[in-house]
Amino acid sequence: MIARVIAWSARNLVLICIATAFFVAAGVYAVRTLPLDALPDLSDVQVIVATDYPGQAPQVVEDQVTYPLASAMLTVPKSKVVRGFSFFGVSFVYIIFEDGTDLYWARSRVLEFMGAAGSKLPAGVTPTLGPDATGVGWVYQYAVVAKQMTLAELRSLQDWTLRYGLAKAEGVAEVASVGGFVKQYNVVVDPSRLKALNIPLQKIRDAIRANNADVGGRSVELSEFEFIVRGRGYLRGVPDLEQIVLKSDGGTPLLLKDVAHVEIGPDERRGIAELNGDGEVASGVALQRYGANALNVIDHIKAALAQLAPSLPKGVEILPVYDRSQLILAAIETLKHTLTEESVIVALVCMVFLLHVRSALVAIVMLPVGVLMAFAAMKALGLGANIMSLGGIAIAIGAMVDAAIVMIENAHKHLERAPPGKPRLDILVEAASEVGPALFFSLLVITVSFLPIFSLEAQEGRLFSPLAYTKTFSMAAAAFLSVTLVPALMVIFVRGKIVPEAKNPINRLLIWLYRPVIATVLRTRAVTIVLALAILAATALPAQKIGSEFMPTLNEGALLYMPTTLPGLSVTKAAELLQTQDRIIKSFPEVETAYGKAGRANSATDPAPTEMFETVIQLKDKAQWRPGLTIDKLIAEMDAALQFPGVSNAWTMPIKGRLDMLSTGIRTPVGVKIFGRDLAEIEGLARQVETVLKAVPGTSSAYAERIIGGYYLEVVPDRAALARYGLSIGDLQDVIATALGGETVTTTVEGRERYGVNIRYPRDFRSSPQAIGSDVLIPLPNGGTTPLADVAKVQLARGPTSIRTENGQLAAYVYVDVRDRDIGSYVAEARNAVAQSVKFPPGAYAAWSGQFEYMERAAERMRVVVPVTLLAILLLLYLNFRSLTETLIVMTSLPFALIGGVWLMWFLGFNMSVAVAVGFIALAGVAAETGVVMLIYLDHARKEVFSAREKDGRPFTKGDLREAIMRGAVERVRPKMMTLAAIMAGLIPIMWSTGAGSEVMQRIACR
Repeated sequence: MIARVIAWSARNLVLICIATAFFVAAGVYAVRTLPLDALPDLSDVQVIVATDYPGQAPQVVEDQVTYPLASAMLTVPKSKVVRGFSFFGVSFVYIIFEDGTDLYWARSRVLEFMGAAGSKLPAGVTPTLGPDATGVGWVYQYAVVAKQMTLAELRSLQDWTLRYGLAKAEGVAEVASVGGFVKQYNVVVDPSRLKALNIPLQKIRDAIRANNADVGGRSVELSEFEFIVRGRGYLRGVPDLEQIVLKSDGGTPLLLKDVAHVEIGPDERRGIAELNGDGEVASGVALQRYGANALNVIDHIKAALAQLAPSLPKGVEILPVYDRSQLILAAIETLKHTLTEESVIVALVCMVFLLHVRSALVAIVMLPVGVLMAFAAMKALGLGANIMSLGGIAIAIGAMVDAAIVMIENAHKHLERAPPGKPRLDILVEAASEVGPALFFSLLVITVSFLPIFSLEAQEGRLFSPLAYTKTFSMAAAAFLSVTLVPALMVIFVRGKIVPEAKNPINRLLIWLYRPVIATVLRTRAVTIVLALAILAATALPAQKIGSEFMPTLNEGALLYMPTTLPGLSVTKAAELLQTQDRIIKSFPEVETAYGKAGRANSATDPAPTEMFETVIQLKDKAQWRPGLTIDKLIAEMDAALQFPGVSNAWTMPIKGRLDMLSTGIRTPVGVKIFGRDLAEIEGLARQVETVLKAVPGTSSAYAERIIGGYYLEVVPDRAALARYGLSIGDLQDVIATALGGETVTTTVEGRERYGVNIRYPRDFRSSPQAIGSDVLIPLPNGGTTPLADVAKVQLARGPTSIRTENGQLAAYVYVDVRDRDIGSYVAEARNAVAQSVKFPPGAYAAWSGQFEYMERAAERMRVVVPVTLLAILLLLYLNFRSLTETLIVMTSLPFALIGGVWLMWFLGFNMSVAVAVGFIALAGVAAETGVVMLIYLDHARKEVFSAREKDGRPFTKGDLREAIMRGAVERVRPKMMTLAAIMAGLIPIMWSTGAGSEVMQRIACR
């Protein structure tokens, strides 16, 4: 059937050209409209439930909010992991769903279960869904700076102007603010005056609330006009607050300013932003909506900022501190450059070997058509253009032209040997039909060889499936074009003077070199086989020295420095430490900007405690770096300069770090999760694991979360004393929340802006346990007040700063940064060391996570799927040859094809990773194709010699078989070398590329 398709295509040039034009147009349209990104969307389907519980300790938040919500979410359909985070005043529950789950279906189901769990929460506490985005969607970050404005003014500008202006940009899910000071009205009461005038805090709270409202009175008709009645009563500043009447005695009003000092101050801060070590800034984070086109979203953000710029106060600058579009464009440019180089090199290979420009045009024209068909298929399936999808096309280019090369070369051979007068069209059809069917099957073998990649799951599946799809599309297009377009192009271009193979100097050189090798091999068959087996066995030596990792680190052009310090760090000290770190980082000449963040942004996608720092380091162009400096050496230098007591350093890249935190909760390459029933117990175990891991070679840093590391000022009620005074626990807690916690009692409405009004005692009255006990007054039911110390004990204690759970179990994480060692061998040694040194009590256990978790999962899947794929290749080869012997010959050659790749990996210092495995899988398909081509020529030579002997009436002897092998192998060395040269030439530009994304592609190409 394939032969008939070839013959039809060669005789119907117009139809083939029309069909080709259609495919080219579809491909061009796809290229112009494909979404661009640096990497495929690797994030899990995730829904976040965020709940504010202001002023409450982490244990209170865990018991009353996080635990009820997280336990309810465990039964949400298709959920695979539920993580809970309880911080001071806020709760986050992250629900991670199975691959393929529709995000908006997941959000609707979570909303259902959230409604059912809401009845178990405290009064006034309302959980909300986070944005339809993940931490990976932080595509654009900026700082708002101005010399003439305060941090409070800059934060107000960010919150009430920039945030709303950017939120409407297409593809933006949320704009989160961080840093600066959130403006607040502080009503600082004088307890002595309150006691003297017998005014409880409750009365001040009620008075402020009653004096902050606008009302409507419908309308009245005056002079034939309708007037809308409006009662104005919103608080609009400090003077309005000061004039609030608390009571009136004999016509003399007692105003709020008589018993309290009203001032503008900052709200409680849980996040700080700093730039270049120059001091704090207000800043914003634009989050990309799940599934949106990152490059388009960033373009829309920049357009919105440009539109807002004229309306900003004089002197205000918006400085980008992280812009993912730089990585996207750099990565795409690297692949475009590589694709262009590959195409040019493949064209040169064809021209040099054939010495016939017209014939080379067959491969030169066929290649871009095949690539455009792959782009059209990408568009149809909704795949975007990124490092991995374009990489699939890049590694396929050399193999795509194999069929065209062999068919062109075979046509040349037939034209040389054709009798005079035979129609050229018949010669070309005969030549193409002779090798076309086998070549078609060989390209199908390469296509099938990528089936294991489609079986990968989770993050590794999302990373490599675009590559597998595009490689498959490319090879399928090449197989289709090899039996349709190539025969037609041969009719058009293969004409004129054909240089005989014997007169080609390159071919003569190859034959001169190859003939003695084949002759020697045939004379010493046993020695050759033993030598080949010995080399295969010797390959075990470098193979044992090759380490393992999930993926090579992708150089994103930016670093993410994520140190962690001990819990309980004050906001003031965190700001000081952050500024010092950023100043040191900015002192390196390779650094463009250093934007630091301590704590969390005002977003559900950022569950970070105050002691967790993040500094996004934008690097200058590599040309501006010091000579000989690599990214690893730069990190080592920075790490040495950033050694602070009590601070554990960790280094990653922005996208990679957020992906790791999203997928496993671990932000370092390796992590250990300690699960148990008691916080103190699992913290003790985590510290033991930390101590053990620090002694394992390759550990750059190991840090166990200090769960019970926070500082608490506890007010323990005396129930008997409360009963004597006729007070309830609620009465006591109400005073604690207001006087000490600073309760926000109302919100002012000032145009488009909203600010809270807060009541609390002066700092001197809450500066120590003794002051709190004596100066904080509890109102009594029958009038009068009593000091807090009379009804409660005020003491200092230690407790959790944050509580983490996973699938309902309490958890503590140990973060491990590894340097100068592969992850696979490190985890094997570390796991053994922990098992020998740490004894886990009943109910507690450890789970290893991070990149190692992905690596184990991928290896386990490969162990099952690779043998199945080899069986599929075996079946395809048998369907082609219809001979078990020839099929086994090709299959037996596959292990020997791996030898060079293993030695090259060892020489280059590459670790075994999923990227390398992808390369070897691709190699298996190419090796099978090479074996098919060799057997085609050997079989044709055997048939020619057999026919000649049969014609002469002589039997076919071993000598004749040897002659056939020499003829098939030596005299047809040109097409085999052309296919080999085309494949290698297609991969060499990938090997020497150095731009963004080259780290992954080099591992694939090194095979």
